[in-house]
Amino acid sequence: MDLNDSLALLNAVLNGTSGLCLAVGWWMIRSGRRDLHRKAMTTAVVVSAVFLVSYLTRVYIGGTHPYPEDGPARGFYLLMLATHVVLAATVPFFAIGGIWLALNERFESHRKLMRIGLPIWGYVSVTGVGVYVMLYHVAG
Repeated sequence: MDLNDSLALLNAVLNGTSGLCLAVGWWMIRSGRRDLHRKAMTTAVVVSAVFLVSYLTRVYIGGTHPYPEDGPARGFYLLMLATHVVLAATVPFFAIGGIWLALNERFESHRKLMRIGLPIWGYVSVTGVGVYVMLYHVAG
């Protein structure tokens, strides 16, 4: 496995970890455990930031990894990739806004914003893993 492939795998692991942290954070706040919610969500933000650095490094080193023209699942992949990319562009705004609102103890506004932001961020995390699987294991 070369460096580019290793970074792609790392990116998928980081995406999956971020998604898991989001789910745990959601569960903790639903259970009234604010401290554990804060820790899980902080971890999700840090992991996502590490992902971004790793992803940009991988693209800089090796460029993009196109799906084969004749791949049988190419249409599904392209749809998943398009929604992933468009929604991923919104995640930093939700994350930064959510952090700012929480740090300023504007919890009602935080809750309203993250009712939209959390599912988008979760979708982006899951589809990030899906993009990796499609490119490196389905398309071969």
